[in-house]
Amino acid sequence: MDPRSLTPALRALRLCLHLLMAGLLVLAAVRADSAGGTVAAVLMGAVYAAGSYLPSVRGSQRAAAVWLAVLGVSWLALLWLTPEALWLAFPLYFLQLHLLPTRWSLPAVVLTAGAAILSYVGHGAALNPGVFIGPLLGAAVAVATVLGYQALYRESERRRRLIEELIETRAELAAAERHAGTLAERERLAREIHDTLAQGLSSIQLLLRAAERVLPPDSPAAGHIGRAREAAQDNLAEARRFVRALSPPDLEHGSLAAALERLCEPVAEVAPGAGPRVRFSVSGTPAELPTPYEVALLRIAQSALANTVRHASASRAEITLSFMDASVTLDVVDDGQGFDPASVRPSSDGGFGLPAMRSRAESLGGTFTVESAPGQGTAVAVSLPLPAGA
Repeated sequence: MDPRSLTPALRALRLCLHLLMAGLLVLAAVRADSAGGTVAAVLMGAVYAAGSYLPSVRGSQRAAAVWLAVLGVSWLALLWLTPEALWLAFPLYFLQLHLLPTRWSLPAVVLTAGAAILSYVGHGAALNPGVFIGPLLGAAVAVATVLGYQALYRESERRRRLIEELIETRAELAAAERHAGTLAERERLAREIHDTLAQGLSSIQLLLRAAERVLPPDSPAAGHIGRAREAAQDNLAEARRFVRALSPPDLEHGSLAAALERLCEPVAEVAPGAGPRVRFSVSGTPAELPTPYEVALLRIAQSALANTVRHASASRAEITLSFMDASVTLDVVDDGQGFDPASVRPSSDGGFGLPAMRSRAESLGGTFTVESAPGQGTAVAVSLPLPAGA
């Protein structure tokens, strides 16, 4: 483990392990009956110190395994020379559990405990329960401590990643809400301009044209009325340009039919096999529609298709745009699980649900209907009367 990544608690534990190893090595060297035991203790201390500071041991499992093997051999040599070396098994447990994979660390701990027990017996100590319980209990404590810490560390990492994902999701939701608010405000302004300024300028132009027809040809007011009518016409064209500029981006680069066709593509691309297969078709001869009509039909189609994907568990859906002599109709039909339209309540999160779709259609003088029943799919239909001259 890179020392730079250690928390203060882990740094303290690492220091305690170093001090424990150093203290036990000093104890073994002092109580050794021969100079060979002292040399073996110093040699083991040198091997331990070298591994503690080598970057390769901290960064590679293979290098760590080699270092542990050398450290284990030096410990066995010390263990052969003095029984006091058996206490060094305890810090060795932690090193093996920390640096080796679980499938290798547990057998290594068992072998280390067995070597400690055999060494104690081999040096002529009397057999008693403590000879076996001490090393085995130390091994059990080390295993429980390290495995418990690793489990807590994994849980902490999982929560850290979850918090990061939540922060990213919150940022994405905030951006989506800002984008949705911008689009909603643009649509509102487009409707207001169309329904007030544009309609008022159109009415002024018609009234001025009617005034021109009833004025004598030599009337001094005829020129002023003509210029006023031209100004109204120019401002009406400018208002319509504002409405087009404020229309949804999906309608900026093509017709309503093209926008509806593009609406079906993300469902097939993003959720293949998980969402419904959506097909789009046009019936009748397409006619140019006012921008509020296109915006309303596109938004209703988006909302209906979103409901199908989220709630219907449908395998197929179809969007049909039909142009008739006096009206334009949009149908969104799916073969999902259906629902009872009478039990629908407004969305608690203020979403664009059925009541909002109905309100949008009725604001343009149209009708909105929903036909559904549990287990029988859903059909959403909106019909708008074509304006004169469309």
